[in-house]
Amino acid sequence: MEKQAKADYALAPYRVLDLTDEKGFLCGKILGDQGADVIKLEKPMGDPGRRIGPFYRNIPDSEKSLYWFSYNNNKRSITLDIETSDGKELFKNIVKTADIIIESFSPGFMDQLGLGYLELSQLTEGKLVMTSITPFGQDGPYREYKASDIGIMAMSGCMKILGEPDRPPVRTSIPVSHMWAGSYAALGTLMALFHRQMTGEGQHVDVSMQASTAWAADTAPFYWEAEGTLANRVGNAIAGRSVHGAVMQAAYPCKDGYICWLIYGARAGAITNKEMVKWMDEKGMATDWLKEQDWDKFDPAKATQEDFDRIMGPVGEFLQTLTKAEFQEESVKRRIMGYPVSTTKDIMENPQLEARKIWQEVNHPELNDSITYPGSWVKMSKCSCDIRRRPPLIGEHNHEVYVKELGISENDLLMLKQRAII
Repeated sequence: MEKQAKADYALAPYRVLDLTDEKGFLCGKILGDQGADVIKLEKPMGDPGRRIGPFYRNIPDSEKSLYWFSYNNNKRSITLDIETSDGKELFKNIVKTADIIIESFSPGFMDQLGLGYLELSQLTEGKLVMTSITPFGQDGPYREYKASDIGIMAMSGCMKILGEPDRPPVRTSIPVSHMWAGSYAALGTLMALFHRQMTGEGQHVDVSMQASTAWAADTAPFYWEAEGTLANRVGNAIAGRSVHGAVMQAAYPCKDGYICWLIYGARAGAITNKEMVKWMDEKGMATDWLKEQDWDKFDPAKATQEDFDRIMGPVGEFLQTLTKAEFQEESVKRRIMGYPVSTTKDIMENPQLEARKIWQEVNHPELNDSITYPGSWVKMSKCSCDIRRRPPLIGEHNHEVYVKELGISENDLLMLKQRAII
């Protein structure tokens, strides 16, 4: 019989064993946020992800990684070397209590240890859901290849369309491939769990970072399919809205940062364009060409680059006279579609996010401090997904899991630690 969710958290009855590195941290966090009992298994010296900066107070320390904090709250931590014979047996005992395993080892690694999906599934009467997150998936000619985020960004097609047209491709400044793969892994895991509820059978979920991140390339693959052309880098601009190949600027400098403003068509675009020109004219900055346009009939799809340039030049000069706050206040009044480009400070002080209580203070007794985290990423009418646990210390829950839950004696626990098995 399937487990029943507690009222407060959707996944509260389920246990997840998290054996991932940074490729899968987000997957475990999403499941933990939904209430699953996520147990992070680390090497006896701690997960290498703990050594990724930045660090609290700029102090490099495996217990002070802000990167680790971000992706590993709502998890417990135990240490275990599954490559030792005793470690394998101990791991199998833990698996018997688990519903889900998520891992990011190279394809075949778990099988070599005798801990592959088929072996572990037998310990749970075929109900185990096991999710594997690897750079290129469990099969295919690239299955053995290793890759970091920058490699996946390159091999997924995303890097080809990022950056300025006259410069080499670039990656984004955050590990997007880890986020896409982690998110899809969580989705795949939940789909497999739902399937288990319907059939009583678990399954192996195979997540390719390359395939997951290829979705982030947006419409780029369809250019090739439809036209036989490749999407190009356009920098701070948007392409694909004009049959003439014209590109429009996306962000403009202002007095204290940047403003995102695009050239729209249809009814909403007509209102935006007319009101923007009217506002510019009030300040003596609208050109005759802008004032003469029939914005109700203006269609960006038919516009040439010259048309876009005649709009973007004067608009860019006008926006440089404003602050982000001035633009936002006036654009709301005038029904102009445009947005200030928020900094981290801006979003921390954003009244909308504050009203939704997105930020959550989490106490860190080991630091004698509290840290502000992004809290609930979704609001559910019946369940919560806030932060219940701060990120764990290395092996913080060894005694809790091994002794209290698995029934290992205190002496055996000490011996396991002395032999560096935990």
